[in-house]
Amino acid sequence: MLAKRIIPCLDVRDGQVVKGVQFRNHEIIGDIVPLAKRYAEEGADELVFYDITASSDGRVVDKSWVARVAEVIDIPFCVAGGIKSVEDAAKILSFGADKISINSPALADPELITRLADRFGVQCIVVGIDTWYDDATGKYHVNQYTGDESRTRVTQWETLDWVQEVQKRGAGEIVLNMMNQDGVRNGYDLDQLKKVRAVCRVPMIASGGAGTMEHFLEAFRDADVDGALAASVFHKQIINIGELKTYLATQGVEIRLC
Repeated sequence: MLAKRIIPCLDVRDGQVVKGVQFRNHEIIGDIVPLAKRYAEEGADELVFYDITASSDGRVVDKSWVARVAEVIDIPFCVAGGIKSVEDAAKILSFGADKISINSPALADPELITRLADRFGVQCIVVGIDTWYDDATGKYHVNQYTGDESRTRVTQWETLDWVQEVQKRGAGEIVLNMMNQDGVRNGYDLDQLKKVRAVCRVPMIASGGAGTMEHFLEAFRDADVDGALAASVFHKQIINIGELKTYLATQGVEIRLC
């Protein structure tokens, strides 16, 4: 059995790490490189960096900090932000990233997933899905351009359908960003995770809602996710990564201890 992964998420805007609640009202957390180094030293299995306004601004992630991160950490890291072509991805990978993630660009051009997978291999291609539960319809819908409040929009895709579509096109991993839970620390949406797990045959990462160590345990034990991504509990030092992994190991979760 592969070890479960603990993945700190660093949302980047204007060269700094920020964090919001339900993808809104972002506050500055700190500088990118020191935070990345700290999480690597604490025992994170990998890191994810989202340049949250790159797609809505019509630009590609700033590659200068990608190179600086690669110099100070020795764990895998994934970068996302405005990647619209094979050339964009190649540049980011050449600066030291291990994976690239696409979200809004994949919705605009689904064939991009296939082109990237064909060029770099499926193991390198992550698709992020920003999913919102609509009380009116009782369904989960995929959102686009969520890094910019003024441009965020609901797409034609229901979440379960899009999860299946991106797998057909070559996604090697899926990060499910549950917008309703983002930043509120009330736990992952286990019901949604279970539904997605039932149709997801590639590694699946839960994102949005972690507030306690028990929340991580529930995601691994009850929804069988491959990794759990979190931000605010690590940024604000509510949970220490090493202590979290020790706790999970005592609960029978296969985890790489620090």
